[in-house]
Amino acid sequence: MQFSDSHAHVYSEQFKPDQDDMLQRAFEAGVETIFMPNIDHASIDAMLEVEARYPNQCFAQMGLHPCHVTRQFEKQLYEVETWLNQRPFAAVGECGIDLYWDKTHLAEQQEALRIQVALAKKHNLPLVLHTRDAFREAADIITAEQDGTLRGVFHCFSGTPAEAEEVIRLGFKLGIGGVATFKNGGLDKVLPGIGLEHLLLETDAPYLAPVPHRGKRNEPAYIPLVAYRLAEIMGVTGAAVAAATTRNTLELFGEADRLRK
Repeated sequence: MQFSDSHAHVYSEQFKPDQDDMLQRAFEAGVETIFMPNIDHASIDAMLEVEARYPNQCFAQMGLHPCHVTRQFEKQLYEVETWLNQRPFAAVGECGIDLYWDKTHLAEQQEALRIQVALAKKHNLPLVLHTRDAFREAADIITAEQDGTLRGVFHCFSGTPAEAEEVIRLGFKLGIGGVATFKNGGLDKVLPGIGLEHLLLETDAPYLAPVPHRGKRNEPAYIPLVAYRLAEIMGVTGAAVAAATTRNTLELFGEADRLRK
């Protein structure tokens, strides 16, 4: 089976000791494509270095993570825009709103998201949305900005059935990761009513490792664990999950197909 990890920070410092071995394990597990969302200005070089070494498997995305939005966010977004003007990327992201760690810069996070939505429209790219403890705040902005051209994924989705339906109505996908394997993750109550055409698989590596690796460093080689749990929840085969989610990921991040040629 072939898989795609739609969201993994494989350039992270946590992978520095064994990055090549980690990626090799992913490829051997059938994970043929890995999409790398950017964090901030400090992560760009490491991300692009991984893409340069694995140009047919690892694809960079460009954005500013909400946890790195401060009062001086305009300077970082200028750098994001400069990069988007220089070369192709698979998406704008990781962007969004995070109210789990700190609510101090909510207004700045909202403005940073609106700017990155505008960049996605300008460059005809999908959005990779981070919405931890902030689904409503992020979804309201996407709703207001949706003109029929916006597309993307609500990464690390762990919301309610109503929220899942709202994401789908907005024309976005649901990113499903290790939370689906958690005993009290809640997705077993949500996913049976969702078609596979709306889902992407992700690890969010090095975070949110699936059972039985929960609490340890996550990596793309664990994508099959998420796929098999998803298959169990939805009453379909693992092969069906792998095929549909891989197709969905490559179609959403269609820029990657052009980059590979």
